[in-house]
Amino acid sequence: MNIPADATSPHTARTLADPDTPFAVVDVHKTQRNIERLAARADRLGVTLRPHVKTAKSLDVAALLHHGTPCPITVSTLAEAEAFADGGYTDITYAVGIDPHKLPRVLALLRRGVTLRVLLDSIEQASFVGEASRQAGLPVPTQIEIDCDGHRGGLKPDAPALPEIGRILHDAGCLDGVLTHAGESYFAYTAEEQRLAAKNERDSAVVAAERLRAAGLPVATVSVGSTPTAHAAEDLTGVTELRAGNYVFFDLVMAGIGVCDIADLALSVVVTVIGHRPEYGWILTDGGWMAMSRDRGTAVQAQDQGYGLVTDLDGTLIPGLVMTGASQEHGTLTARDGAGLPDLPLGMRLRILPNHACATAAQHQAYHAIDGSRTANTAPAIQALWKRVTGW
Repeated sequence: MNIPADATSPHTARTLADPDTPFAVVDVHKTQRNIERLAARADRLGVTLRPHVKTAKSLDVAALLHHGTPCPITVSTLAEAEAFADGGYTDITYAVGIDPHKLPRVLALLRRGVTLRVLLDSIEQASFVGEASRQAGLPVPTQIEIDCDGHRGGLKPDAPALPEIGRILHDAGCLDGVLTHAGESYFAYTAEEQRLAAKNERDSAVVAAERLRAAGLPVATVSVGSTPTAHAAEDLTGVTELRAGNYVFFDLVMAGIGVCDIADLALSVVVTVIGHRPEYGWILTDGGWMAMSRDRGTAVQAQDQGYGLVTDLDGTLIPGLVMTGASQEHGTLTARDGAGLPDLPLGMRLRILPNHACATAAQHQAYHAIDGSRTANTAPAIQALWKRVTGW
């Protein structure tokens, strides 16, 4: 596999045994496989795939999405939108509710020729977006957020205010369409529950779009997506695009609900054994919650994975070993179900598989890229260092 490298790539061959720990690692072979899996599914369903870059927040990872060519993307911050615009991406959806003080940055990107859509769910937001568009002489493409499952923001598909919001936006030349996100699908524990979540997500968006059209309003975009529903959807009739982000790396939460296998997890954090407390059954590492995040998403699942599962440096799971505790810079590993602790000497390097890829990635400034398909008797080689976008 050819791993694209940027100007920060190592000038000499290094391995995962070299950098100071903790640090984040991306297995590019697994990432590419995850990307191709969903791309093929979107093709079969007949919709545009608009990946959400909030998980990786990396131009280098995004280059794997479409053979190095900029593609439609979703972002969660304007910092991402600006960084990806600098990288040549011109078709961007900012999928977080808009507020007035962010509009100057939105308008600046629009003036650069970037199609940047914003999101809202209230008459007040529609009014200030419409007014800003008129004052600037530049329509701000806008999508109305639809609440399909009570997870977060948005209007119910049958909300009385929906046509009025659509009319305000249309009169200002801003109405682009509707967008929904089945966030509760992260708690859908069976394939059938995920299939039903995907159907409900589609139905909610399509009903909202039909209500706007019945009011004489144009709806160009009907956008749906979450990583579980994107992999479970069977029929996306009436939908124009599919969004997902976590799928590029996957994580233990996704593995816990059956969307992927643990072998698909492409993100890990390298840590070092720094101590032993046999009287407590502990192995201590230098990777605490500052390296892994505080996310405990698997705690509500059938199998609680603590703060993460443990592998050796080559990525092979160490049976029964779990990161069960975390302080700021210390990680605590224990054996599950009373199994004995393995003999892991001081200075040994390990990799921790995270609960939530988005949260763990956010703890790091860059990824050390490796090709996990290459087998060797030595520590995996670092083939590139990929920077992340930070800030808001």
